[in-house]
Amino acid sequence: MSDNRLNPAILERQQELAFKIQSLVHTDGFHQTAIPALKLIRASTTTEPLLSLYEPSLIMIAQGSKIVNLGNESYYYDEATYLVASVHLPITGQIIQASPEKPYLCAQLSFSTEQIIESFKQISELQMRKGETERGMAVSKTNYPLLDAVVRLVSLLETPEHIAALSPLITSEIIYRLLQDEQGRHMRQFAMMGSHAHSIAGVIGYIQSHYADHFTIQELGQIANMSVSALHLHFKKVTAMSPLQYQKLIRLQEARRLLISEGIDAAEAAFRVGYESTTQFSREYARMFGLPPIRDVKRLKNSLTTHPLFHYTGNTT
Repeated sequence: MSDNRLNPAILERQQELAFKIQSLVHTDGFHQTAIPALKLIRASTTTEPLLSLYEPSLIMIAQGSKIVNLGNESYYYDEATYLVASVHLPITGQIIQASPEKPYLCAQLSFSTEQIIESFKQISELQMRKGETERGMAVSKTNYPLLDAVVRLVSLLETPEHIAALSPLITSEIIYRLLQDEQGRHMRQFAMMGSHAHSIAGVIGYIQSHYADHFTIQELGQIANMSVSALHLHFKKVTAMSPLQYQKLIRLQEARRLLISEGIDAAEAAFRVGYESTTQFSREYARMFGLPPIRDVKRLKNSLTTHPLFHYTGNTT
């Protein structure tokens, strides 16, 4: 049992967050809110591993639990912990605790590097020191000040007339709390101009925008102002994979989204995400998702009727 559950104040606030989310969303799936950066997620059943893309965000579970795999690493989090992704990361996630009586309930707050940098400037005691490059993802124990701020942000959805004035202030407070927490260094490294992590974030942004293009590792090294060996080293420290593995995952996830949402065939999807060979695309797609494109899409569409989270949407859960 987590120490958090022995803290009455944290337990009470956790239960309040779960109650508020359940009162605001009554169906399973991803729910965009009147606060653009805030999503609420509900699932009344567990899931099989689902491929998704974590954008820079705080993910706080109010009820239930989940396992996320990044490369060969696993991250478990539940009501007693929270997860922060500081850059875009292709992951596999699985909800492992959820039921109709006690559904999985989650709040996700997205943020930008610019917001991290702005909050960083307000923390005078944190020195701008270069340190070891670390993962762009971390799980930490939930603390009361952070949880309280998240509850207050979600509560604004009940009084929409106050959202415009107060949501930016509470969001800034949340980022400030994250930067000061035990694993805040995972976020701070991306705010440090000239740090390896900051340079890798730029490469990740480039791959995100140009995933369908053909570029070389040397070109990525020029973007990061790093040698090829340094780029590989620090990119893998942040993402747990190489730049080309990262690009391939983004391509295949986008191809899957196109196949499902636009109903195009495999050849068209392959072309649009940058593959020159449909055969190679189908082979790598099957290796990634377990089935060739057309069979996989058919399976996913059948599954949508039973679980709205069972497909890649680009969202986090």
